[in-house]
Amino acid sequence: MRAFVFPGQGSQKVGMGLELAEASAVAREVFEEVDDALGQKLFQIMKEGPEDVLTLTENAQPAIMANAIAVLRVLEKEGGITLAEKADFVAGHSLGEYTALCAAGAFSLADTARLLKLRGQSMQAAVPVGQGAMCALLGADIEKATALAEAAAEGEVCTVANDNDPTQVVLSGHRAAIERAVAMVKDHGIKRGVLLPVSAPFHCPLMQPAADAMAEAFEKTPPSALRIALFANVTAAVVTDPAEVKRLLVEQVTGRVRWRESAIAMKDAGVEQFIELGGKVLGPMINRSVADVSVTSVIGMADIEAILKEL
Repeated sequence: MRAFVFPGQGSQKVGMGLELAEASAVAREVFEEVDDALGQKLFQIMKEGPEDVLTLTENAQPAIMANAIAVLRVLEKEGGITLAEKADFVAGHSLGEYTALCAAGAFSLADTARLLKLRGQSMQAAVPVGQGAMCALLGADIEKATALAEAAAEGEVCTVANDNDPTQVVLSGHRAAIERAVAMVKDHGIKRGVLLPVSAPFHCPLMQPAADAMAEAFEKTPPSALRIALFANVTAAVVTDPAEVKRLLVEQVTGRVRWRESAIAMKDAGVEQFIELGGKVLGPMINRSVADVSVTSVIGMADIEAILKEL
């Protein structure tokens, strides 16, 4: 069995999508459609930067999605395949879940771009700049990370945001609490704590205003039927019902991204091959979480040609 997976924030870089756009009219159409949907020249920012503008949450989220969908469309249209025939499951990390749903037909490309723009803006607005923070714990499993988060909280929010793999967990919450956590890593047998260069504390209760904004958006733009089953971030379990998808997407804004558990659950469901479209971030996490699976990253035209031979 095969799962296609889609990367999350942090995988953006200036120049993304450029090689694909130069080689393929199909890719260019994707970037143009996203630009039209957002009423901004996002692809220009993707190509040329500046990096600090691309890194803004409201730009990074639709950009990462557009890049991955461009890879998928080239694969489908130039490779003559359909994802529904080749994939048993889809999954994505945080904003990548929206990309996965777009790939599975639950949202149109234009709607996905608009939803992610709103998600980025509302996440940014939920907490005043400087009040929240996130840190990556390296050499930490979920038990150690949870104990550290509880010890560092001291009445503030400090919680596990991403359980990425057995060696990497991300915490999110109030800046002071996150800074305490970084200072206390050694006491909890954790190798290193690194403050992340993010503009808001994602996937924690402080994001509730953004969750409310997304709930409102999904009333106007609800997900349609899925052509491929999704492994959801907040449950690490299969979901196919659009109403359930909508509920979980709202929950995901404040909830934990259970990526390690999702990798394990997909393997338990019979997945032997993971294909990451548009990034090289999730593959290593999957390899650290489960054994005896193949992981392929598909970013440029050469990758697309190579994977078409396998599919």
